[in-house]
Amino acid sequence: MSSGFKAGRGGTVIADFDVAEVSVLRSLMTQILDLIEPGTTGDDPLERALGIGSSEEPTDPVLARLFPSAYEDDALSAEFRRYTEATLRDAKRADAQTMLDSAVPGRVELTAEQAQSWMRALNDVRLALGTRLEVTEEVHDEIAGMPEDDPRYPAFVTYDWLTYLQDTLVRALW
Repeated sequence: MSSGFKAGRGGTVIADFDVAEVSVLRSLMTQILDLIEPGTTGDDPLERALGIGSSEEPTDPVLARLFPSAYEDDALSAEFRRYTEATLRDAKRADAQTMLDSAVPGRVELTAEQAQSWMRALNDVRLALGTRLEVTEEVHDEIAGMPEDDPRYPAFVTYDWLTYLQDTLVRALW
């Protein structure tokens, strides 16, 4: 298993991944890209130019977690979503694509900009997986007590590994 990220020279970060790890990362990023459709705007040219989109809250729990309401007030939240979600969707897709493009077996050396994209993409995939698994703060205790033949075990271990990768990436950038 990967030993995580380490600080490199000149603000880069470095990690070594085996083929299986890259396969998992690439699969998860592909799923994120499939889940997060590109931001859409209205037909009005000004709306397209400014990235003004829909104000509807997502019904999928994962998308609701990735694009949460900004305010408790529904009207304010809808207005905020209208002006931000299309651009935010595009940014999340760009981060996932950066990770997809740069995740290769062997030594991976990321620029500071790529590392920031990886950090955001890892966060998004952890939020998505954690929502689907209904992860709580007791996740480590749950994994420790879970038999390896539990059908959820691989997904929980993957979630834990992603948490580890994100942690080492943050520390390498610090």
